[in-house]
Amino acid sequence: MPRLAWAVLAVVLVSCVGVATAVQLDKFGKGRPAAGPRAEPEKRAPVVFVLGDSYTVGIRGLPPERAYAAETARALGWQIVVAGQARTGFANTIGTTASFASLFGAQLAWRPEPDMVLISGGHNDVRMPPGVITEKASALLETVRSRWPRTQVVLMGPMWGGDPGPKALMVRDALRGVASSRRIPFIDPLAGRWITGNPRKGTGNAARLIRQDGTHPNPQGNRHIAERLAGDLRAMKLDKPVLGRTKVTYTPPAQPDAAPTISSTQQEVPGADGADGRRAGARP
Repeated sequence: MPRLAWAVLAVVLVSCVGVATAVQLDKFGKGRPAAGPRAEPEKRAPVVFVLGDSYTVGIRGLPPERAYAAETARALGWQIVVAGQARTGFANTIGTTASFASLFGAQLAWRPEPDMVLISGGHNDVRMPPGVITEKASALLETVRSRWPRTQVVLMGPMWGGDPGPKALMVRDALRGVASSRRIPFIDPLAGRWITGNPRKGTGNAARLIRQDGTHPNPQGNRHIAERLAGDLRAMKLDKPVLGRTKVTYTPPAQPDAAPTISSTQQEVPGADGADGRRAGARP
């Protein structure tokens, strides 16, 4: 065989041996080129739905994106859907046929499951018997849990534009009882004394945090509420909820309320004022 042919055959044989060796090494997981650094899984912002009354959705002069719910989302890095309507509650409404239950169905229930649902309210329920409030709130929470069984649910009691009266505490106690019976985390702005004093008398922090209507928080008040809410959520490990993994239940209050009360006749109801937030007369 000519010398040139022998040289070509030798090259072919060497190449085949090299390929076979590479295949054999790859088979046993050896000899592979070093893999590059693994990409970290993308961190997704928690998706949180907040359902409430005018404290949550805002009023004229203070849009939803500046109400406490949106301010909380900014602080905690949430993707948020704000739902609800002024003058609504669990059991009672003022000048509207909507309720938290109907608003949940219309605004939230058709959406994909979120990481967490926070339901906040009760201020407009001050005229209702505790038993009715308990019934309506329990039914709503059952609806939410049935719709999204993997979603963390949180209940927040009523907020007030100053020191709460007996009727406000009655509503809070009814809602706290519902949260306890259903093992749902409960956030209590009244026990935490987020807003104190009387804005009309210039006492407590209400003097600088509550609007002239005596009820709704001003921009500074909404930021203050957001700070308090974010603090409570962090303490309860609810600030970064994850669908199907965050499972926080009800925790009994550490101690009884120490907040002073004022006459319920001095209390006003969110949404009872005109659409622009001006007072339309005090309500119990």
